[in-house]
Amino acid sequence: MKRFFAHLESCNMENIFNPWFSYDKINDLNKDAFKTRQLQLEQYLCERKDAKYILLAEALGYQGGHFSGIPMTSERILLGKMRHRSITPEHVFSGIKPERTSKPDVKRYGFTEPTATIVWERLIKSGLDTKEFIFWNSFPWHPYDPKKGILSNRTPSDDELEKGIPVLDELINITKVKKVIAIGEKARKQCKKAGIDAPTVRHPANGGAGKFREQIIKVING
Repeated sequence: MKRFFAHLESCNMENIFNPWFSYDKINDLNKDAFKTRQLQLEQYLCERKDAKYILLAEALGYQGGHFSGIPMTSERILLGKMRHRSITPEHVFSGIKPERTSKPDVKRYGFTEPTATIVWERLIKSGLDTKEFIFWNSFPWHPYDPKKGILSNRTPSDDELEKGIPVLDELINITKVKKVIAIGEKARKQCKKAGIDAPTVRHPANGGAGKFREQIIKVING
């Protein structure tokens, strides 16, 4: 695990936020927020030592992992505010108490991410064991648009995506996961570059939720 986090710490690119080793001085609750995100990611992974699948998306988003520390997982999920969608904090991890890292005056009930909600809800309502899945990103850090500020998302460049391959390789190494499922075209290309034969499903964003729900179950059952 130490080597894995060392890979995550190595990110030093412009217009990139590293949630596990950086302090968002505008939006973070306190200066130790990044330590909370580290702890939550570590707990999430430790509870998935027998995981079967990695669901690989494109890049970390400001509404999700930027503050939760976990890809495709929002603060509202961790805070128990998505129970009406059948998603509980225990689906993510149960060994420690989940915490928010954003200031309440920035987002009163914590940030929420549409993609996170769709992915978690689909797995849960399909009766699947969420501890068999690890959510990850081709570019594991949060790329943002400097013109819009840190609370924005942008598509990572090809050069940036290259930096994510060693992290993905190490994640596969420490978890022993046998199957990677690419969510969207960027993730598919990343898998190809990494020499991973991964089935691809539609990304839920931009009207793709229905296709994602249909395809993910076919891939898992196939």
